[in-house]
Amino acid sequence: MSLFYDLQICINGDHTFFLNQDVISKYSGSLRKLIKQSKKKRNKKSKSSEIIAIEIDGFPGGPDGFELVSRFCYSNGGISIDVSNVSTLYCCSVFLGMTEKLCFSNLLLQTESFLEEVFYGSWNDIVSSLKSCEQVFLHADSYGLVDKLIFAALTRISRSSEAFSSSSLSSSSPSSAKNTPESDKRLTSQTVSCGRSNEWWFNDMSSLSPMIILKLKRIIGAYKTNVKSLVMTKFLLHYLKTRLQTKSRNIELMRNKLEYSDLADTAVTGVVLAGKTVFSCRKLFWVLRVLSSFSLSRESKTGLETLIGEMLDQATLDDLLIPAAGGSRESGFYNVVLVIRLLKVFVRNREEGEEEEESKMKEVGRLIDKYLREISPDQNLKVSKFLGVAESLPDSARGCFDGVYRAIDIYLQSHPNLTPEDRTKICRCLNYKKLTLETCRQLARNPKIPPDVAIQALKSRCDDQKQRTPIPEVKLVNKSTCRSRRHSQDKKPVMLHHKGFAISEKLAEELKTKEVYNWKVIDSFREQL
Repeated sequence: MSLFYDLQICINGDHTFFLNQDVISKYSGSLRKLIKQSKKKRNKKSKSSEIIAIEIDGFPGGPDGFELVSRFCYSNGGISIDVSNVSTLYCCSVFLGMTEKLCFSNLLLQTESFLEEVFYGSWNDIVSSLKSCEQVFLHADSYGLVDKLIFAALTRISRSSEAFSSSSLSSSSPSSAKNTPESDKRLTSQTVSCGRSNEWWFNDMSSLSPMIILKLKRIIGAYKTNVKSLVMTKFLLHYLKTRLQTKSRNIELMRNKLEYSDLADTAVTGVVLAGKTVFSCRKLFWVLRVLSSFSLSRESKTGLETLIGEMLDQATLDDLLIPAAGGSRESGFYNVVLVIRLLKVFVRNREEGEEEEESKMKEVGRLIDKYLREISPDQNLKVSKFLGVAESLPDSARGCFDGVYRAIDIYLQSHPNLTPEDRTKICRCLNYKKLTLETCRQLARNPKIPPDVAIQALKSRCDDQKQRTPIPEVKLVNKSTCRSRRHSQDKKPVMLHHKGFAISEKLAEELKTKEVYNWKVIDSFREQL
């Protein structure tokens, strides 16, 4: 009689099973072969009761999978098979060669019989079986199990919606030979009640791993299943959004980075192909927010940003306020660089002279002025990025630069430690001639505005009004001939007060100190403010 155990099997270097050779050899052809080979290597003089040790690497499901097989063998070929373990049991039976040549109703036959029922069974059973393939994906994929289950899923979808062409699937799917079971009637009635008949399967399939979804995408492309590309694109967007909402999303994204990147690129391709006729500007910004969490290729980023940039006149302020990538806010709270790229696309695609294009350009100008005011309080926003946004549009995009000045004023108040050079630099985006009278007054009184900028603004405004009015209204100092002579003899330039304009006290005091202008004349018109 055999010992209780005379066989040691180490699975994947993690776990060792102590088994009886006769029990295991009865069901597994592969183990029977390994046992015979081990016995041949032994010395003929060794005791027959000596224990044989076997190491197996890359076993499907690891120790858990082999434990299921051991239970099957020690239960005389009986085991409870369900959708949660059928994939593992099937892969183990193929791996160990548990065929009918060894014994009747071996594990391989039992799992194949169960899977046949799954292929033609309910939708939930198909999805659950696909889910169980994740534990043994490499083996399930190489043995063709994943392909069969995906075909079964596609066939079920085609029968319940217009997302796929069922005729293109029938020739390749294993479910083409049987009629729709009673469980499909329940599924169909459930689908009809759904508002979007083509999307009823989105949530169920979103529970699957990216490896299986990537396999689904490749099968659709390889077998030319006539998938409506828009439906597939919407599913990929829904899937990626759902994966971002999982609790362990950071670990999940890092573990399957390449798979997610591939799916995201495919989604972008579908979005770009569908274009403006299907996706609104707001929806495109939503797509950008979702997919920016994945490693998009440069081509995908460019294609999506180009599509959005061409529709920028339809965007809202909320659309543009996209948080900066990553957890660090050192470069600013908002993704300003992205907005600059979108603006460059928009400007590049505008044709000058057309009234409709000019209207769109002014619409974007008003939007960007709001955006500048919104991002100005950001303590980490650099002057260069502020100017990058403000100067991305031509002057013709703004009929008035009051909005830009208000954004500059907010920025200066939020960044009190700016150097004089930066204060002057940030004002270069202003077109002084397009400032209203009241705003020009505010600029002149603003102590945070450099004096040179204030003077330049006043001078530009005066020159502009002189061009518009042939005889500008000017207050002249004309009290006496002698005093006129004294003024004419004074070599210092005289600053005349153009009615309606003012300069700040700080600027006036600075001008007095520098003795560049005749400060008595300056005082005479400051009294008019």
